[in-house]
Amino acid sequence: MKKIFEQFLKFGLVGIICFFIDFIIYNIFNYLGFNYLISGLIGFVTSVIFNYILSMKFVFKHNDNMSRQKELTIFIILSVIGLIINELILYLLIDIIYPKWNLISNIFNLDLWKIISKLFSTGVVMVYNFISRKIFIEGKSS
Repeated sequence: MKKIFEQFLKFGLVGIICFFIDFIIYNIFNYLGFNYLISGLIGFVTSVIFNYILSMKFVFKHNDNMSRQKELTIFIILSVIGLIINELILYLLIDIIYPKWNLISNIFNLDLWKIISKLFSTGVVMVYNFISRKIFIEGKSS
């Protein structure tokens, strides 16, 4: 259990580093006048590449039964699924739940609710990413 916890902490550190890479690149391209969706795509793709490199060097073990190309492809697919989960949770919490539940909108203003929603979605996706990468990249033997 200690080994999994240490691995999860390393995973979290890599995630924080990659978040900042994504955030900085997104803002640089926005500043340069790119459309925010293009800026987001460039930041996301760059972050996933760095995340793959750092994760495979410091967090997860390479599965010898899998080529690096297949490993990267699986990593990208799992990352895109994580992005979709993140967006769905944000949409559900901000556009569906917040306007319909008076209790929540009476306690939290929308800006604070967006922050809470992002923290929640990030936590869910972080757990999803760790488990899915552990299963599909390292393999069940680890």
